[in-house]
Amino acid sequence: MTAPLSVVALSAQLHPNSEWHASAGKTDGECGRESMLSHHRVAVSSALQAAKVSPLIEKVSDHKDFKKLLRTRTNVLVLYTKSASSGDAQLKLLSDVAQAVKGQGTIAWVNCGDSEGRKLCKKVKVDPSSKTNGVDVLHYKDGTFHTEYNRPATFKSIVAFLKDPSGPPLWEENPEAKDVVHIESEKDFRKLLKREERPILMMFYAPCESPLSVLAGMNVHPAEFDGLKQEFSVKGYPTFCYFEKGKFMHHYENYGATSKDIADWLKNPQPPQPKTPEVPWSESGSAVFHLTEESFDAFLEEHPSVLVMFYAPWCGHCKKMKPEFDEAAEILNKDPDVSVLAAVDATIHKSIGERFKISGFPTVKYFEKGEEKYTLPQLRSKDKIIEWLQNPQAPPPPEKSWDEMPSNVSHLGAEDFREFLKKKKHALVMFYAPWCPHCKNAVPHFTTAAELFKEDRKIAYAAVDCTKGQNHELCKQEGVEGYPTFNYYNYGKFSEKYNGERGEAGFTGFMRNLRGRDQEKVGKRKEEL
Repeated sequence: MTAPLSVVALSAQLHPNSEWHASAGKTDGECGRESMLSHHRVAVSSALQAAKVSPLIEKVSDHKDFKKLLRTRTNVLVLYTKSASSGDAQLKLLSDVAQAVKGQGTIAWVNCGDSEGRKLCKKVKVDPSSKTNGVDVLHYKDGTFHTEYNRPATFKSIVAFLKDPSGPPLWEENPEAKDVVHIESEKDFRKLLKREERPILMMFYAPCESPLSVLAGMNVHPAEFDGLKQEFSVKGYPTFCYFEKGKFMHHYENYGATSKDIADWLKNPQPPQPKTPEVPWSESGSAVFHLTEESFDAFLEEHPSVLVMFYAPWCGHCKKMKPEFDEAAEILNKDPDVSVLAAVDATIHKSIGERFKISGFPTVKYFEKGEEKYTLPQLRSKDKIIEWLQNPQAPPPPEKSWDEMPSNVSHLGAEDFREFLKKKKHALVMFYAPWCPHCKNAVPHFTTAAELFKEDRKIAYAAVDCTKGQNHELCKQEGVEGYPTFNYYNYGKFSEKYNGERGEAGFTGFMRNLRGRDQEKVGKRKEEL
């Protein structure tokens, strides 16, 4: 038997410390929501009732100014208060949030207690005096009302909401994660290992994961945790590590990922079982002819019609295609007059891969009488392979790459990256890989955003293909750890990472916010003159 398990996850104490009680006439869910709203209103109320408002927070009282704010800013959190009475000076929370989301979101304050503010609140039909604590917090997106802010009134929660208003709440806000200890820093992680006597199952994850039933977790995606990732061999997400008395024992892998799977495993924690070595495809009794650097040319001379698959043993798409290729070969081998199927491991027979410019896997090429004739990316299944070989035809023209298509996106490389950005006041750069599905989804939206701002010479939407030539090193220098990555530059100097929505509204809203701030600065200078 093992000792009771300690439940941990890096993200300490983000839930409000309040008990939720059901009241007469309301369901548990309704009471829960009301309690959470009440709690966040108390916290935000004290934050608003500071004697001095931070310059980062927009103070609005005129209806025209309010409409202008919503027109020029696409992501606005408005805090309506019953009065401006002085109270607990907690405005620092909101000031810190405003600083953290600068360029991505805006916080505004409307005091419904003064004469002008009262008129504005009446026009927008907001009455904070009807709320328990005299505070209403509403979010506006793309110029219209979006939703009421009903998440915890903490720096992390508000920032996460403003960076992705339509996204899911933080893991630590989920009621199902209440028994998980969320840790945010390596220092706290070390302290936990030192003090905790009970076994710990730690989950290292990235923000894109949505873990709900694990026992412990830590977001180690930021670069500051690179040392920790190396120490515990975190090479992908999620990675589970098992600890006893502060000592790392082994990883949890090759098992199911449900709460029952983990609970059952913890009754008798065992290290991962050694994986059975994979038999090389060429030694598996395959009906495909496996060629080498020595046999390749002679085989093509002997067989007038050959379809060759260039592959890498580690390639997932290749593994998926192998059974289809094998089955097609078995059928085709029954008729010696028909084309034959062959394969080349391009990671071993590199000279062949270089000769035919193989840059990705799998790559399928058709050879006729010893000469390369077609590259056929569309042939992936047994049926399509057999059907095409019955009447070999030229494939449709390859899809143009993004940088070959006309657009207002500036495609940059290592040779012109810095020189180009130096001339732009505001530049949003997308670092991508052509094969990345998330990148492909973002491309049309990013392109549309660039089209909308094409007349403004101070603004640029640029892209860097990290798989091309020296661009890989450039992307590494710019802190690119995954695709796509969006960086904002001001006259060539990196300012911040863009973590907003990857749709047209997000990309255009980000730039409109920046341009709106520029216009305000110009207006203030004119007033001063």
